[in-house]
Amino acid sequence: MESQLYLKQNREPFRSRNKFLKDLNTHKWLWLMALPGIAIVFVFNYLPMFGVILAFKDYKIADGILGSKWVGFDNFKYLFSTRDAWNITYNTLFLNSLFILTGTVGGILIALLVNEVNNKWLVKFYQSAMFLPYFISWVIVSYFVYSLLSYDMGMINSILSSFGMEPVQWYNEPQLWPAILTIVNLWKGVGYGSVIYLAGIMGIDGELYEAATIDGASKFQQVTRITLPLLSPLIITLTLMSIGRIFFADFGLFYNVTLDNGGLYSTTNVIDTYVFRALKFSGDVGMASAAGFYQAFVGFLLVLASNLFVRKINPERALF
Repeated sequence: MESQLYLKQNREPFRSRNKFLKDLNTHKWLWLMALPGIAIVFVFNYLPMFGVILAFKDYKIADGILGSKWVGFDNFKYLFSTRDAWNITYNTLFLNSLFILTGTVGGILIALLVNEVNNKWLVKFYQSAMFLPYFISWVIVSYFVYSLLSYDMGMINSILSSFGMEPVQWYNEPQLWPAILTIVNLWKGVGYGSVIYLAGIMGIDGELYEAATIDGASKFQQVTRITLPLLSPLIITLTLMSIGRIFFADFGLFYNVTLDNGGLYSTTNVIDTYVFRALKFSGDVGMASAAGFYQAFVGFLLVLASNLFVRKINPERALF
């Protein structure tokens, strides 16, 4: 019995290898098509992971990555001993949470409205008009925002002055910028998000709506009883993916739209801009790497926690 068990256990790796080689030969053209994508992911996502070691070293250019002195968690201690660490963490989480909430609600709402338009030419026009801002550079968007908020020549201050109100120094009022950045981010990205939800709505069987109409259901009831429940797997998946990047702020939004104004750092300074300035002004690669590692690690934990929460409620809708 022991010899048979030994032979069986030693055959398993060979069977697995033969099965893999057979599958590789059967789908060789599909693997060949996927090879460029696999190579790109490996080069740009996995090879850079070696740089994580910099977070634990006192990096010197002359010594190189491997030759630099190992300092353990000293970079993290220095990072968290400053008030900046907690400020950038709060700003990143708070603002990205606002972006996820408004982007999800806005995308679903626009998708529902566009789905009700029967004229196909109008649908194409609306989709193009909403999708266009997504392709505009943040540098260009920053000029749009400045033309609206400039103290001397901004459109909003001109309107306020025409009503006898005092102009606002928008770039000296940090407490207003969470709302401003949320609006700008929504304007730029809501069209892209709505396309994904619109595709999900179009995949719903039309007979469900016909049956609901015959039963006397209103449009609102059809949305709440049919559309949203059937869209919930897509909503949960996209939300979990967004939570996975909740610690990764959009650098162009926070750096360009705010014009890198130091007076706004208290509410707009996030991890990405902090790392950039740490490298730009102090040249401290170790501390910047520590901040980046902290950013990735906590984001990973948030994905696990969010997925676990969804699995507890409904296991079928969890990512894994």
